[in-house]
Amino acid sequence: MSRPVYIIDGARTPFIKARGRPGPFTPVDLAVQAGRPLLLRQPFPADAFDQVILGCVNVIADEQNPARVAALRLGCGPQMTAFTVAINCGSGMQSIDTAFRYIREGVSDLVLAGGAEALSHAPLVLKQDTATWLGQLQAAKSATQRAKALAGFRPDMLTPVVGLERGLTDPITDLSMGQTAEVLADLFEIGREAADAYAVESHRRLALAQQEGWLKDEIVTAFGRDGELFDHDDGVRPESSAEKLAGLRPAFDPPFGKVTAGNSSQITDGASWVILASEAAVKTWNLRPRAVLVDSAWAALDPSIMGLGPVLASYALLQKNGLSLGEIELWELNEAFAAQVLACLAAFEDADFCRHVLGAQGAVGAIDRARFNVDGGAIALGHPVGASGNRIVLHLIGALERLGLHRGVATECIGGGQGGAMLLERA
Repeated sequence: MSRPVYIIDGARTPFIKARGRPGPFTPVDLAVQAGRPLLLRQPFPADAFDQVILGCVNVIADEQNPARVAALRLGCGPQMTAFTVAINCGSGMQSIDTAFRYIREGVSDLVLAGGAEALSHAPLVLKQDTATWLGQLQAAKSATQRAKALAGFRPDMLTPVVGLERGLTDPITDLSMGQTAEVLADLFEIGREAADAYAVESHRRLALAQQEGWLKDEIVTAFGRDGELFDHDDGVRPESSAEKLAGLRPAFDPPFGKVTAGNSSQITDGASWVILASEAAVKTWNLRPRAVLVDSAWAALDPSIMGLGPVLASYALLQKNGLSLGEIELWELNEAFAAQVLACLAAFEDADFCRHVLGAQGAVGAIDRARFNVDGGAIALGHPVGASGNRIVLHLIGALERLGLHRGVATECIGGGQGGAMLLERA
């Protein structure tokens, strides 16, 4: 028999907007900044975990297996097993899902699961021609061979490839993530005005949440090496307006595209952790569960329409648990792009899509926008790829508690044509 799985606690760093240069923290730095305050407030020692799992996509050369590096820096001890998972945008959620299954099946009792990403540290990569030339130069034995190799040098070989740009381009379709959002905008007739209006609302909701202090229990302050203090998500633009966004050029499909820098998620650094426990661990350490992780589901589809992954994963999750759309009281859907989010909402209401893609009898239904991303999302606070899936689960728990609601779903699209969803209930 499967065992119940509880989420005990969690914390995240502020999400720090990239500003054209490496930020103050590496992925492991971020994981440690989020993890130390979280572990200090627990009634058990840091080495009580059975394992540590961390989602991270852009692993830097100095931090191979960042889960293990973070676990050691957090004081979990040299005996602590730790491993890193990567499924693009779903990595932070995958860490939770892996922990969930270990605990549910009786393998583990207490797991630290997180996600960390420092997109500002994404590497600049040499072109393939440059690497080939360097190989020829190194292999040259005689002066003649070296001279011949040197003669093959071209100045453009010094121009690096931006690793992040290639990482956000699907290798199968050769479409960037923004271009896949343009595909969805065309398929579901999402207009530029609607996308901009959604982005403005995301910023407004996050600004309100910050003003009201609704994120204070979720965010822990991070401290830079120079003493600089980071205590809030700094990508929010409360002054954003439809008029201002309308002046931005389409980023991926000029001149008539719908996706701009203003209605897309931001390039950001951040980390998030949650602690998962079995009933035995709850009793052993006298823990107070905040939520029950009921179930999870994953789905896959054509990479060119990867943004619809949340629809497939969420519907599979609801079907598996005998729930209707209306029985979900709160939704967190990661905002990769405004057009992509609006396409997901439209897909649930599209009878043809629901019949032919989901296998439903007709339209699944409409999601109440008042119960959807209630405190804004990645358009306003950023999308550190490996951390976002973890953040939306953590934030969903806090929002359920604040609003006095019982059941919610956290879901996200995943680059490469996948989607993930998790069903949570307040404990």
